[in-house]
Amino acid sequence: MIDISILREQTERVRAAIARKKFSCDLDAVLELDRQRRQLVTDAETLRARQNAANQEIRSMEKGSDAFKIKIAEMKTLSEEVKTAEARTREIDELWRQGMLTIPNLPHESVPAGRGDQDNRVVYEWIPEGFDKDAPGVPHWDIPGMSTFLDFNRGVKVTGAGFPFYRGALARLNRALIQSLLDEAVKLGYEEIQPPHMVNGASATATGQLPDKEGQMYQVINEDLYLIPTAEVPVTNYFRDEILNEADLPLKFCAYTPCFRREAGSWGKDVRGLNRLHQFDKVELVKWVCPKNSFEELESLRKNAEHMLQALQLPYRVLEICAGDIGFPHSKQFDLEVWSRGQKRWLEVSSCSNFTDFQARRAQIRFRNKDGKVEPVHTLNGSALGMSRTLAAILENNHIGNGEIVVPHLLRSRFGEEKFTLVR
Repeated sequence: MIDISILREQTERVRAAIARKKFSCDLDAVLELDRQRRQLVTDAETLRARQNAANQEIRSMEKGSDAFKIKIAEMKTLSEEVKTAEARTREIDELWRQGMLTIPNLPHESVPAGRGDQDNRVVYEWIPEGFDKDAPGVPHWDIPGMSTFLDFNRGVKVTGAGFPFYRGALARLNRALIQSLLDEAVKLGYEEIQPPHMVNGASATATGQLPDKEGQMYQVINEDLYLIPTAEVPVTNYFRDEILNEADLPLKFCAYTPCFRREAGSWGKDVRGLNRLHQFDKVELVKWVCPKNSFEELESLRKNAEHMLQALQLPYRVLEICAGDIGFPHSKQFDLEVWSRGQKRWLEVSSCSNFTDFQARRAQIRFRNKDGKVEPVHTLNGSALGMSRTLAAILENNHIGNGEIVVPHLLRSRFGEEKFTLVR
């Protein structure tokens, strides 16, 4: 949620900033509700002041006198007017709040202009020494023996499309990947946390999934609960409605969770194999930071995610996301894409974002600064990493023929072997 004072005092700046993004909202309607809301508060205060004054007068009157009876009748009328004003204030306040929730975060001034993903710009590329991007490769779904260890058909039978079974060596490799990335995150100074895999509507609203992404989330029937699309949602809400101390910032958590996404409208585009699933694993990094440091912390967060790819010896590039492709709650965003030798294209495995105070205002996560003033923190998060596409890149880039896969050095102690074969 953006700062209402900025909307009131810098309306045209807000309008221009939102126009840079792909979202639209009715700022004039929200401002009119804000005007009504403030007027109703003033009116209610005036009525309560008259009520208090009448109470004072009654105390000095003779009970049962004509003047006393008139004043009692006046008090009853005032009481009804106060109740009506308070009810109307609550009604307008809720409409105003719902309107505020439709306003996206403002893109940072450094975010490049653009209409869509075609305008995102590459700002960095890293290729391991000796790696040949142009060497021939095999898409992971065509690696000999893969269908035995990555079973989509039985996943469809048991659940539906996009819910595969991992078996044997592939299940162990995925587990080794999760555990190794968590270990790396802890080494980088993140505290590990195990969050719930479902959240309530208030949590999803706080991080910006609602009301923007209802169609992408799985909802529990008859309950206000949602399967998480990312660990960002429960972990960010860990400090909801709390006041932190500036001396404790930045706070940094890492978490592994499965993630659940309906991916409505996305089928038919780049969805083969592990490229796009309804359930996948992810290690997430989340930060709560001082506003004055938040964009420096974004650069640090991005470097932490890059560290994971370098540790896995996977070639990658960094995209700075343009205003027309940036997310609803985001102020600035970088995506990390890993090279897929078999598919001959880049696959997104991480998104590192600064939400400034947008999520914190919704979640009421604040901190007390050195002067004793309470203000919203800035929240950041980044994937480190999304497992399914990272696993696809490991399989394709490390396939040495006939279903034999070389295990990255980072994973060998946990996996227990230097290489394995998918051919039985």
